[in-house]
Amino acid sequence: MPVTALLRRADAAAVVVLALVEKATRGVGFRRIAAKLARPAKTVRGWLRRFAERAEAVRSVFTVWLRAVDADPVMPGPAGGGFADAVRAIGALAVAIGCRFELPKVSLAETAVAVSGGRLLSPGGPDRRVQHESTLTPG
Repeated sequence: MPVTALLRRADAAAVVVLALVEKATRGVGFRRIAAKLARPAKTVRGWLRRFAERAEAVRSVFTVWLRAVDADPVMPGPAGGGFADAVRAIGALAVAIGCRFELPKVSLAETAVAVSGGRLLSPGGPDRRVQHESTLTPG
C-alpha cells in the first residue's frame, strides 16, 4: 500500500491529515474544515471522531516510534488535549524521520500511513497487528 492512502478511505491521506491538523492546531470545527476541503461534513466529522477515539493510542504508538528512530528525541510537549497531543506526536516523528534519513521533507500524512500501516482511522487503530508488517520496522 502506498504511503498516500489510508485503509478504507476514498480521500488521500494528505486530505484526512490536513483535517486533523486543522482541528488540532486551530480548533476548527468539522463544518468549516469540510468547506475548506470541499468534502461532505459527515465525512469530515467521521474522520475527526474516529481519530479522537484513538488519540491516546496514536500518541503512544508514535511516541514509541519517535524513541526508536531518534537516539535522543525531543519529546513533544502537551498541545492542549489528547487529540492535539496525538497530532503533535505524528509531527515530531515526521521531523525525526527526516533528520535520521536525511530526507528533505517527510509529511505528516506519509508518517501517519507508514507507521500505522494505513490503519490510522481503522478499527483497532494504528497499533493493531494484521497479516502484513508495518511499512517501517523498529530496530
